[in-house]
Amino acid sequence: MRSFAAAVAGAMLAGAVLRPLPALAAEDSSLFYDEHFHLTNYIQKGPTAKQYLAIMGDKIGRSVLFGIPLQQTWAYGNSGDFAPTYYLESDAPLYYYSFTDAVIATEYLSLPPKDRARLDPMITGFNPADMYAVDHIRRVLKTFPGVFEGIGEFSIHKEFVSSKIAGNTASLLNPALDRILDFAAEAGLLVLVHCDIDTPFDTDREPVYLTQMRALIKRHPNTTIIWAHTGLGRVVAPVGAQATSTPMRNKNHIEILDELLADPSLKNLYFDISWDEVAKYAISSPSVEKRIADLLNKYPDRFLFGTDVVAPKDQAAQLRVFHLWDPVFAQLTPEASLAIRKTNYVRLFDAARRSVRAWEKKNL
Repeated sequence: MRSFAAAVAGAMLAGAVLRPLPALAAEDSSLFYDEHFHLTNYIQKGPTAKQYLAIMGDKIGRSVLFGIPLQQTWAYGNSGDFAPTYYLESDAPLYYYSFTDAVIATEYLSLPPKDRARLDPMITGFNPADMYAVDHIRRVLKTFPGVFEGIGEFSIHKEFVSSKIAGNTASLLNPALDRILDFAAEAGLLVLVHCDIDTPFDTDREPVYLTQMRALIKRHPNTTIIWAHTGLGRVVAPVGAQATSTPMRNKNHIEILDELLADPSLKNLYFDISWDEVAKYAISSPSVEKRIADLLNKYPDRFLFGTDVVAPKDQAAQLRVFHLWDPVFAQLTPEASLAIRKTNYVRLFDAARRSVRAWEKKNL
């Protein structure tokens, strides 16, 4: 890997001569484009970009490129000689690791232009509870022009993670987040955000974060926002999974998504269907599979597929997540299937690429 200084110099040169890279044809022979993928894990290890391209092979046409913005602490007093590599393996805190953006940029710039065309880098190394976070994002764009197209995946409320992060807790009500989304609109950055729709194991009231998330998106109508996992998580189950007499709980999660997507004031909202922990809900029964397929067929331009695989060693991990969705994809129209697997990706990421390059040209 090149030195950081060399990467910066290369980025400056790239920014001076770079032209928008051509999108791959939606009709190529790949199975999907991966809208949600982590090159590195919670201790900032993973394949190189070159190795990842080999993993993509001919099955994954394009992919996002970002790491994980959090580093797991190895606290000897907590786990002794055992070195945790995942947030569930230790009680020690997580902390924001801003250098991840330099790592991603360096990996991206190490590739020839024809290979860069298959990757879409995102900025993740910022604390969304910090009013200075937007300055970090702007600084990354200025340091590495011609590289990044969006921000995320970053998390606001995430089961078992948010409470482990050192410092102030992120919130949908924090003006620091509004500053970030305002700048994303200004620069044309695509936003991929993880925010659980509810707290873990809750079943008897309106989802805690639904109203706040809806209000946040409405406050930023010019920011394109992808809500990761449709708000679900490892144990944050679909709303209505255990319905009670409470009116909101008699609403199925699918119905809530339908209402959000039908709202004309939320036309900037998209969802991704990523993570095997989320797929388990979608394929829990034939009736659920059909209802999910009906929703995707109704709004084929508002969903993107991603694997949420972390630092893979081979292609099998991503293909396994993809094929979990086979029962749902089999019920989609050909147009809806192609849109969710590929063309929505092309439309959103290519638009972001053009917008951010134009912002860089104007401001750098």
